Amino acid sequence: MMYEPSYNKNGSLKHSIECKMVFGRKDSDCPRCAEMLAGAPARKGWQHDHYALKDRNEQMDKAAIAAHFAPGGPHALGKCGPICIAFDW
Repeated sequence: MMYEPSYNKNGSLKHSIECKMVFGRKDSDCPRCAEMLAGAPARKGWQHDHYALKDRNEQMDKAAIAAHFAPGGPHALGKCGPICIAFDW
């Protein structure tokens, strides 16, 4: 994911071009860093969406595996062939 800069309501960039924030150490000369030092929340990162989707996908995978190997399912009926490769990805 590329960096998406923060903008004010008037369209100007919140972080200054000369911002020297490194590894979470905020620059008090930068307007956006000064806001965050005063207690403003940081923008929402990609991690929240990534982990929410990851958990959802893992639940769907578990359900699909359970349905495949359930009694009366495709595996029990022999629909997956002589060697079951249903979840070999």
